Amino acid sequence: VQLQAYGGGLVQAGGSLRLSCVASGRSFRSYIMAWFRQVSGKEREFVAAMTWRGERKVYADSVKGRFTVSRDNVDNTVYLQMNSLKPEDTAVYYCAGETSGSYTLTSSLTRRADVYNSWGQGTQVTVSS
Repeated sequence: VQLQAYGGGLVQAGGSLRLSCVASGRSFRSYIMAWFRQVSGKEREFVAAMTWRGERKVYADSVKGRFTVSRDNVDNTVYLQMNSLKPEDTAVYYCAGETSGSYTLTSSLTRRADVYNSWGQGTQVTVSS
């Protein structure tokens, strides 16, 4: 699976951005797709994840109610809609895929970056106060 993320940028606090992650390669039906973010000098932080079919979604407490993860059925793209952005949301955002089918979103393990074996390049999100 190849992943390509884009859509980052500079936005004022309270604004919105939508990140996109285009997936290509094998069938994704067993996959979990996730978004992580990372601030320089800190560990990669879980943001949100969903099953490829979209029947289950989970969010970090810090973004719950503000961010929404979704998928486009046509073009194999996973989105992260980010609303009510805060300066503390500033980070490089990464999309990731879990391709083994060994995990389910009911497991807290899927909030760990080392579970994911396919990563897109990061896209910078900067929220100004």
